Amino acid sequence: MEETAGIGHTTSVTSRLFRGEVRLGIIQGGQLGRMLLQPCMNFGITPYVMDKDPSAPCREFCEHFFRGDARSREDVYEFGKRLDMLTLEYEDVNLEALVQLEKDGVRVHPSPAVIKTIQDKGLQKTFFHENGIPTSEFVLLNTADELSRHKSFLPAYQKLRKSGYDGKGVKKLVSDADLKNGFDEPSLLERSVPIEKEIAVIVARNVSGRMETFPVVEMVFHPGANMLDYLFAPAELDDAVRDRAVRTARTIARQMEVVGILAVEMFVTPRAEVLVNELAPRPHNSGHHTIEANMTSQFEQHLRAILDLPLGSPDMRSPAVMVNLIGADGAAGPVRYDGLEEVLARPGVYIHRYGKKICRPFRKMGHVTVINDDIGEAKRIAAEVKQTVRVGV
Repeated sequence: MEETAGIGHTTSVTSRLFRGEVRLGIIQGGQLGRMLLQPCMNFGITPYVMDKDPSAPCREFCEHFFRGDARSREDVYEFGKRLDMLTLEYEDVNLEALVQLEKDGVRVHPSPAVIKTIQDKGLQKTFFHENGIPTSEFVLLNTADELSRHKSFLPAYQKLRKSGYDGKGVKKLVSDADLKNGFDEPSLLERSVPIEKEIAVIVARNVSGRMETFPVVEMVFHPGANMLDYLFAPAELDDAVRDRAVRTARTIARQMEVVGILAVEMFVTPRAEVLVNELAPRPHNSGHHTIEANMTSQFEQHLRAILDLPLGSPDMRSPAVMVNLIGADGAAGPVRYDGLEEVLARPGVYIHRYGKKICRPFRKMGHVTVINDDIGEAKRIAAEVKQTVRVGV
């Protein structure tokens, strides 16, 4: 198997890790890359970061920063060829370059094969269907004209197969009148299902195939922006539902041969069905609370996995609530944060500013994690944080 064949090289990389000789590249330097820098420092890794934005959040904390476009074959290849290992903060990256780098001996985690599947929501859904992973019913479309053949699917969600994120590239189609507004691009039409809760499971798998799973979390989405608003950890679920969600996430990680972190977003229906929605093969918004709330953060766990180190304990130190800090409606210009001092006066409140210079409406600008032994109290404090902190201009 590929894993076995790669263990020798990875062991060599691991032996050099603690001599400070590992050259690890991170493609794109946004907030996820920025939060990955801290465990790099803890492990004595000097990271190399590539991003097309000269003021990317990683820039001020990274000695080896390179300008480059993740979608450019030339930029990705030129960046990666000098390194031992590559990882990424977002899967919108040039696959041809990664395939060639892997052939040249650079370790790429997640693998190009995993990235190819997850870049395309249609391939994701097909993978679920072919491997017996429960998911909502769907059909694949190429043009808007095909929507009229599937009126029986309504109400439904049409999702672009590529490049959609944080609610972008998604349209809700309720009636025949909505069909004229559908995407005229390759997409999938997903039958709407009743949802009681939206949950996520983050599973880590290292090169040797060992896995650890973080406790299941509940996600509450912003009604206007269709992006994560609150996160509750752990999720309040029946044991049977929780176990089914964990088993499903571990099955996907094993079947896809993921190396690193895999975030699995799921729906829980009123009938206690667990349906997989989407995947992300890297640290994810649904795991930010792990920095303060868990024995090992998702970012450290990702490094441990791709370096084939022993995986850390994912157990929780404390229940937690995370609040995304997003740009206020109408904000456009240099960012300003109001209310931070007031919320910092509270015990158990941790602020993360992402270092983005420009604020836009609903842009992710930071997050706040609240830890408390009483999840109800953590929710109350988090709601006050949401009302107090304003991110604008």
